[in-house]
Amino acid sequence: MSKKILITGASGAFGSLTCKSLQSKGYQLVGTMRSTSGKNADISAELRAAGIQLVEMDVTDDASVNAGIAKALELLGGLDIVFNNAGIGSNGIQELFSVEDMKRVYEVNVFGVQRLMRAVLPHFRKQGKGTILHTSSCIGRVTVPFLAMYSSSKYALESMVEGYRAELSPFGIENCIIEPGGFPTTFMGAMIEPSDPERAKGYGEMVHAPTASIKAFHQYMESSPMQRPQRVADAVVDLLELPFGKKPFRTVVDFMALREPIEAYNESLDKTTRAIYQGNGIENMLSLNKA
Repeated sequence: MSKKILITGASGAFGSLTCKSLQSKGYQLVGTMRSTSGKNADISAELRAAGIQLVEMDVTDDASVNAGIAKALELLGGLDIVFNNAGIGSNGIQELFSVEDMKRVYEVNVFGVQRLMRAVLPHFRKQGKGTILHTSSCIGRVTVPFLAMYSSSKYALESMVEGYRAELSPFGIENCIIEPGGFPTTFMGAMIEPSDPERAKGYGEMVHAPTASIKAFHQYMESSPMQRPQRVADAVVDLLELPFGKKPFRTVVDFMALREPIEAYNESLDKTTRAIYQGNGIENMLSLNKA
């Protein structure tokens, strides 16, 4: 029987390509996005033409998330997998972001995930099984200048999912994290920028560095033929094709310079985590992921 999956952020490159890739494999899908009209009208029409059902869901709104999950359960007749993929980026000098700017990023990347988890977990716990994937980032493992606010939200996500991984394992619910590097998509063009121009005066010429940096990085990504968003969709498909309980906890997707060092970091952290859990007699709480 084909698996039933909900994917948030279906209007973006990772989300839409993953929807289409899984659809071709026979998965039953619901993709979500804040609105299926306006700037999303074209991708909505494309996904629907491919046979993918769409539900409007705003991950920054409790009622919208609860209604979206209820609608997905109705359309699919159940759920086996959730892919927490919706996200928003930011680029700029850290001090120049207001607290409200920071809240905008966390509302999607952190609180949005928590809203979705609270909406879907009662269903997964009741059926005694479920798979949840989360889109993080390689810069949710290491921080570079001007992207720190976005990185901090992904660090928070990584920590949250480490907790969910352990606490949900007794209920037969596995959690996995996808960590893409930078990819040439519209995501970068839609990044939040600082809203406090007065503070920018104190940084002199450095104030121009974030825009120059992201533009140069985009050109660098475009120069790598392997660094294409379809690779992330392929990695998600490969991960979901692995047997239940045998998936790696973290999967790095990058074809430039980040994959090897981030994988080494992840391997080291995994050994540390397992040693701590073993020392506390709770290593069974890590049993739903490949060691």
